Amino acid sequence: MTRRLTPLALILAAPVLLSACVIASPGSSRNGEPGDLQKMGEQAVATCGAGNVKEVSARSFSCK
Repeated sequence: MTRRLTPLALILAAPVLLSACVIASPGSSRNGEPGDLQKMGEQAVATCGAGNVKEVSARSFSCK
């Protein structure tokens, strides 16, 4: 009976073992160095003023 359970357990465990979860840190981006978005956000607040930032990306920002 143990010989039957081993292949069954492997078949049932395969999807779990093959699935992957990728977690990216908030400061990382594909197009720039880690922390670029944070730096750009700080620059946007300094330029536009708190509460006046419309949009921020790793390369640019816009004010309201």
